Amino acid sequence: MGDPVPGDLVPFIRYADPRRAIAWLQRAFGFAAQMVIDDGAGGVAHAELVLGSSAIMIGGCKDDILRMRTPAAAGGVTQGVYIVVADADFLWRKALDADAEVVMELYETPYGSREFAVRDPEGHLWSIGTYRAGSYVGG
Repeated sequence: MGDPVPGDLVPFIRYADPRRAIAWLQRAFGFAAQMVIDDGAGGVAHAELVLGSSAIMIGGCKDDILRMRTPAAAGGVTQGVYIVVADADFLWRKALDADAEVVMELYETPYGSREFAVRDPEGHLWSIGTYRAGSYVGG
């Protein structure tokens, strides 16, 4: 019997204000909140947002074993999320309408993608493009 193959990747992100982040992600990129679990103190213990066939998990920042921080608390961004879309121009306009902080303007890459990068209100990096990782064939 061979080794089991890993499943899907599901990013999880911590926010100082997860409810505000959820509202912004819905407005900027079209995420839909599938589940939002209250932490008992008016915050968010766990949330799941879906976009197409993908999902992300969101929660509030807390002192726990994971020690995850917002970019502001960490002093910089330590990771980013890339969203694959068929129409980067459409999401570019949505992100601008949601007052996203532009990191990289919409442009064409040398490998055929149309993409851009923005920061959400808490500084997390979001890159959007038409290139699907793992699909490159060439040398």
